Amino acid sequence: MFSSNPGPIGVFDSGYGGLTILKEIRRRLPQYDYIYLGDNARNPYGTRSFDVVYEFTRQAVETLFSKGCHLVILACNTASAKALRTIQQRDLPMWDSSRRVLGVVIPTVEALGSISKNGNIGVLGTPGTVSSGTYDIEIAKFFPQFRTVSVPCPMWVPLVENREYDCPGADYFVEKYVEELFASEPETDTLILACTHYPLLIDKIRKQVDGRATIVTQGELVAASLEDYLKRHPEMDIQCTKGGDCEYFTTENPDKFTESAEMFLHTPLKANHISF
Repeated sequence: MFSSNPGPIGVFDSGYGGLTILKEIRRRLPQYDYIYLGDNARNPYGTRSFDVVYEFTRQAVETLFSKGCHLVILACNTASAKALRTIQQRDLPMWDSSRRVLGVVIPTVEALGSISKNGNIGVLGTPGTVSSGTYDIEIAKFFPQFRTVSVPCPMWVPLVENREYDCPGADYFVEKYVEELFASEPETDTLILACTHYPLLIDKIRKQVDGRATIVTQGELVAASLEDYLKRHPEMDIQCTKGGDCEYFTTENPDKFTESAEMFLHTPLKANHISF
C-alpha cells in the first residue's frame, strides 16, 4: 500500500501550533528530513467530537504515510488525546504494522516526575483535550499519587490564530483561565500548556503565573523523547532519511499558511496545498 523506501519524519497538526513542536525537533535533530502537514482548512480541532477528530487525523496520517513517512508525530494535543490510540490499535495493523504514530501527551506526562515537587499538576488546554480526560488518565497511570486540575481555554487558540496573542486584550483571557485553575487548586506547582499554540502566549502566561508554578511547554520534551525513541529503535531510525530538508503542506491556501507559519518559525518557508 505504501512505499517501503526510507522517507521523512511526518509531523501533523490541525493548524499552526505544531510548528512549535517541529521547531524544537529540528533544533535537536537537524539531520533528519521532515514533512509538516497542517489541516488548516478544518481547524480548530479543539471543539470537535471524538469521531470527527479521529477521522480527520486518520486521513492526515494516511496521507503522510503515502508520502513516504514511516514515523508520524501528532504534534497536536487534541489529535493525540482523541485519535492516537484508535489509530495505533485499529488502523496501523491494517495499513502497515511496521509504521509508527506517536503523540505529545506521553512525553509531557513522563517528565512530570522530575519537575513537580508536591504532585499538584495543572493542565491548560483546548476544550477537546480537557474533555477527553487524557491528561488526567495518563498522569494517574504514571503518578497515581499526583492530583490533576484541568481548565479549558477556548479563547487562546483564536487569539494566536488571529495574531492577537501579543495585544492588551489577550491579558484578560490569560488571567481568566490561569486564575480559574489556581482557584481550583492554589497549591498547583506545575502547569502544563497542553496545546502547541500556547507558547506564543508564554510571556503573558508567565507574568500571570508570577512564579507560583513551573510552566511546562512541550516542544523540548517531545524532541528529547523522539531522540530517545530513535536511539532505542534503530529499525525505525534507518527508515528515516537524513538530508536536513523540510517540506510544508497545508489544506488551506499555501500563501496564507506561509504568512502565518513564519510567525511561529521566524524563518521564510514555502508551503504546498494538499487535499485528503
